[in-house]
Amino acid sequence: MSVTTMRQSVTPVNFEVDRTSTTTDVLLGEWEKRPENIAFKRPVGTGEDRVWEDVTLDAFVQEVRAVAKGLIASGVEHGQRVGLLGTTSYEWTLCDYAIWYAGGITVPFYETSSVDQLRWMLEDAEVTTGFAQTAAHRDRIREAAGKPEASPWLFDELDTLKESGAAVSDEELEARRTQVRPEDPATLIYTSGTTGRSKGCVLTHANFVQTAQAALQQIQNVVRPGARCLLFLPLAHVFARFMQIICITSGTTLALEGDIKQLLPSMAQVKPTFLLGVPRVFEKVFNSALAKAEAGGKDKIFRLAEATAVAYSRAEDAGRIPLGLRVRHALFDKLVYAKLREVMGGFATHAVSGGGPLGEHLGHFFKGIGLTVLEGYGLTETTAPITVNIPKNVKIGTVGVPLPGCAVAIAPDGEVLVKGVAVFKEYWKNPEETAKTFIDGWFATGDIGTLDEAGYLTITGRKKELIVTSSGKNVAPAPLEDALRRHPIIGQPVVIGDNKNFVAALIFLDPEMLPVWLENHGLPEMTLEEAAKSPEVHAAIERAVERVNSSVSRAEGIKTFRILDSELTEENGYLSAKQSVKRHIVNRDFADVIDEIYGAAKPE
Repeated sequence: MSVTTMRQSVTPVNFEVDRTSTTTDVLLGEWEKRPENIAFKRPVGTGEDRVWEDVTLDAFVQEVRAVAKGLIASGVEHGQRVGLLGTTSYEWTLCDYAIWYAGGITVPFYETSSVDQLRWMLEDAEVTTGFAQTAAHRDRIREAAGKPEASPWLFDELDTLKESGAAVSDEELEARRTQVRPEDPATLIYTSGTTGRSKGCVLTHANFVQTAQAALQQIQNVVRPGARCLLFLPLAHVFARFMQIICITSGTTLALEGDIKQLLPSMAQVKPTFLLGVPRVFEKVFNSALAKAEAGGKDKIFRLAEATAVAYSRAEDAGRIPLGLRVRHALFDKLVYAKLREVMGGFATHAVSGGGPLGEHLGHFFKGIGLTVLEGYGLTETTAPITVNIPKNVKIGTVGVPLPGCAVAIAPDGEVLVKGVAVFKEYWKNPEETAKTFIDGWFATGDIGTLDEAGYLTITGRKKELIVTSSGKNVAPAPLEDALRRHPIIGQPVVIGDNKNFVAALIFLDPEMLPVWLENHGLPEMTLEEAAKSPEVHAAIERAVERVNSSVSRAEGIKTFRILDSELTEENGYLSAKQSVKRHIVNRDFADVIDEIYGAAKPE
């Protein structure tokens, strides 16, 4: 297979690439330019007394240095892997940079990681020291390590760690920091493990620094000095981690929120200029707004406003907005859109979305209400973004064009291949997997996609998730599932049918939206088990399936479905940290339901 004969999209480098800096070099460069810049906002207090405290870049750098000295005094060596477990917080970022400053390699763990998952990562990365947010996190690490005496530093013990490093001189600290080279590993991030045991991706300082520089060329009007980002995704995820880097690199104020229940009040207080999320976040925003409208008897108005926003965005892209549409849009802007923007703080004009396709409908809806969602594409192995939409030339439904210095190609079987500054170095201690995943220098992503004439990439699904029916029809489950999730009570749909004679779906309800939907439709409260058997719920899901089927060919349509009384979550192992379904586990654990579907009915 010759990559040179494939369709490719390449974005030339139009800026001077910094190939000599590490993450801490960039931090210090920004510190020298604007030490008093508000680099972070952190929540302090609880309940009604909870407020957001500003942290200047100078204060952050001084804390990073003090914690790094403590790490050196405690025996952390150059190149040593240091674990980090906790929710998104200022302390998480502080510890991350302190590890780099001391010459270490950060190994982040998801706050939801099980003992078995932690055990594998601790063993594989040879982690012997680290940080934990709480005593409960520390106990989980101790259990996973099989060492009751293991004592990672807790976030509220950082002052003690700083004191222990008082004897380390500034010269010793700087010597350790400058021992790190751009090509050295900055972190080992373990893949989500949706298809098996997770692998440690080695991302270098150069990966982070140069990818951030490249991304800034395309979204510089969004991520810039004076901008504010509210970050609530897990910092253990490469997408959130990358945004941490790019915000510091660009002078953007980063507000770190670890409690998703505080999201709405935090938006109101922080007033972000742009948001960051995965598609599920934007789906929930839409579904919550719809449910609120239904509760107030204004669902028809909302649906008209929704259709108008989508039509307005499409007309805007086409270059001509009819007068009647302008009038309707202006009316709904006062009645509906302004209120939605106010919920998000009132200042957000853009959002950055990754981790999966948002879908054209929601992309146009949000753009139509005044929030342009910039979809991008990337993996842990690509330091998050390898492509992103450019604010001045967004193509909704695509994930944009390659970052400067990066390239995308489509293999004959449709697989997306990538190369460039964002692509990782290797899998940790796994040369066989590393060799298997590169083709003539291109990283094989495992995703299926297409490139249009302008070089914009569209992702249609995962290669391993592609359903091939017994009649030979290829069906990508992702577009069907994305469309189904637009229904308020559908939490996670799982489309099935590989090697079967028709496509079906397992429907897992959304326990948060279910009570609201039931009340809005005059139905009594129900448990998930009761709702799965409810004729009214079944009828609503059936209408959603019919709507989705109307947009695809008959062979691709969902012929039947089953509503399950279970929930798919990270905690029970069915979802990855970026909310991707672990299909092999779902197929295994719900095999009896799947067997019943294909044994009970055989649609033509």
